[in-house]
Amino acid sequence: MTSTELDLLVPLETQLPPLANDEVLSQSQWATLVAIADTLIPSIEASTKTSHARITIATAEYTGTVNKLLQVVPEQTGERAVQKYLEENASSVSGFTALLQRTFTNYIRDDAIKGIRVMLSALDTRAGCLLLTGYSTSFHLQPVAVRQQILQAWANSYLPPLRQMIKALSSLVISVWVKQSPTLGPVLGFPRNPVHGKPGKGFEYDFVQIAPGDEPEVLETDVVIVGSGCGAGVCAKNIAEAGQQVIVVEKAYHFPPAYLPMSSTDGHIHLFYNGGVDTSDDNSIAVISGQAWGGGGTVNWSASLQTQAFVRQEWADGGLPFFTSSEFQESLDRVCKRMGVSGNHVEHNPNNHFLLEGSRKLGYSAKVVPQNTAGQKHNCGYCTFGCGANEKQGPVVSFLPDAAKAGAKFMEGFEANKILFDTSGGRKVATGVEGTWMSRDEHGGVSGQERVIRRVTIRAKRVIVSCGTLQSPLLLLRSGLTNPQIGRNLHLHPVAIVSAIFPQEIRPWEGAILSAVCDEFQNLDQRGHGAKIEAMTMLPSWVLPFQTWRSGIQFKELSSQLSHMVSQIALVRDRDTGRVYPDPVDGRCRISYTPSAFDKNHAMEGILAIAKILYVAGAKTLLFANSAIPPFERPEDADPRAGINDHRFQAWLTSIRKNGLNTPEMSWGSAHQMGTCRMADRERKGVVDPTGKIWGAEGCYVADASVFPSASGVNPMVTNMAISDHISRGIVEGLKD
Repeated sequence: MTSTELDLLVPLETQLPPLANDEVLSQSQWATLVAIADTLIPSIEASTKTSHARITIATAEYTGTVNKLLQVVPEQTGERAVQKYLEENASSVSGFTALLQRTFTNYIRDDAIKGIRVMLSALDTRAGCLLLTGYSTSFHLQPVAVRQQILQAWANSYLPPLRQMIKALSSLVISVWVKQSPTLGPVLGFPRNPVHGKPGKGFEYDFVQIAPGDEPEVLETDVVIVGSGCGAGVCAKNIAEAGQQVIVVEKAYHFPPAYLPMSSTDGHIHLFYNGGVDTSDDNSIAVISGQAWGGGGTVNWSASLQTQAFVRQEWADGGLPFFTSSEFQESLDRVCKRMGVSGNHVEHNPNNHFLLEGSRKLGYSAKVVPQNTAGQKHNCGYCTFGCGANEKQGPVVSFLPDAAKAGAKFMEGFEANKILFDTSGGRKVATGVEGTWMSRDEHGGVSGQERVIRRVTIRAKRVIVSCGTLQSPLLLLRSGLTNPQIGRNLHLHPVAIVSAIFPQEIRPWEGAILSAVCDEFQNLDQRGHGAKIEAMTMLPSWVLPFQTWRSGIQFKELSSQLSHMVSQIALVRDRDTGRVYPDPVDGRCRISYTPSAFDKNHAMEGILAIAKILYVAGAKTLLFANSAIPPFERPEDADPRAGINDHRFQAWLTSIRKNGLNTPEMSWGSAHQMGTCRMADRERKGVVDPTGKIWGAEGCYVADASVFPSASGVNPMVTNMAISDHISRGIVEGLKD
């Protein structure tokens, strides 16, 4: 095999975990749900006759639609490929129904399923249909054109539950369709694997294996670390290199670079918590968090920003002087040095270039975002599904291999049930963790039924909880800890998305994902709260579900323009908080969080600024992830000398401000979670003390972003690592005593 052939190898495919056995919907409910899906993503054909299963339009209109798409699709995409794209409906796609079923069965919480069941059942009854649709005929028996009118009426209903239902269902159906569609990729010219970079060779991990048996397996070590993400990796390296025995346990499984980047279907399921499908209790914000070997460091976008001075001062003023000390700066520099963090070799793709150049033209402050890529350029836009080039220096590539070389041991497939405590002198003392280990299947994958399952107890002198902001507090609660601060003080860095379509082809999925930031609006209240503007990943499964569905034809036309599109986010350093808690039915993480009016005001300034940045960058169409706001089309007679002063553009901005950021029309997202085991100088204020030790529990520490005293205001990886560096060095000193 030649080196050229090796460079073009696509990632190996992974097998998905088994589907749960629960029948969450009846046959008639599935029929109605599929009818909704085929209405959102319909088959479109030229015909003068009404069709039950297709949207029919006049031949002239169909020809115009095809020609419109041919103007934006790649040159090599022929007319037949465009016609196949228009002919495709959701249920005709191989794998669509199966992935939709997996999503409902495995990932949607029980109370949401109950609400969906009620609606789907009502749509198959005369009374329910009259109430919800105005017709007596069951929804799935209606022609698709009538079904489309019904969904459009729901989207504009004066009843918020109907607007919320169609928003949630459209986002879900679009997400599943985008992941499975065989026609969308060719229309976009979107390749399965990145065109930049070469397949890399990763570290060969040796995971602990346990033979079948009925009795609990008992292991012993000096320190057990629960989790393998950014905090865990730093702790494992420091403690192992100090000569202590370390075991790192992780619920997820390791996938070497040969499997990366994963497809959007496999990546969401293998690399993200709850299949990448999670929302707050009121559905106001979508929350996505890594659950992979290496945690968030495996799926983040390489941004490596150090904690800013005003945040450090806020934390110091709250009773934690460490954050303004030279020691903290040394920790920041140490973790950045290990990852080769640098901005010297960054090459900006069009999205980041537009951000920098638009900011310059408007007089906004903007700068390069350093990358954790070992001082090398890294132009992969697919890294949110894992870095196949092995260039991104997350924990899997850097800290965990260092720990292994120093003797650390690792267990994948280990779900921690609780921390074990003894009582000594009236105080709780951690003695280890108890959990359930599941092996890989006989083929080395995670899809087979024949897998060893064992109860495992790991005895240790110290326990470090590094499960992440959503899971660490739940483990503490399952372990019997009762501090009322556990799970509270949740910060999410809520983001709002503005997209733009440009005349030229951009191929926005190519190049570094996030290499620039505009910080002009980061301190709007003069107390460190505001919004930063950043580029976002432009993989179809991340971008298109946040776009507004208005009709089947409109959405297919919009989706076909992704190769000409960019999206940027207003990332808010939120002042106000929420909480996490265990679901009373199945124990999974529940999120109680609604963006506050205070934080929405700051998001608004960021949103308007993005619109201006993209306008002066030359966008022809602006799209705001808010269904109440129509797109803005740049007038053909717009005076280029006027810039953002064009009165029609100003009127559109005014309409956004006047409309506000109301739920459910507004789409919010979060990829940063912080604060649920807050560090504080007193027990009544937080969960851990300034050394990271849990208040009231000796020998037990938390080292992840959950200990942040408040929102970091920047992508949290480096701050997380630096705090964990400090905590783990303190643990090493304590073990010497």
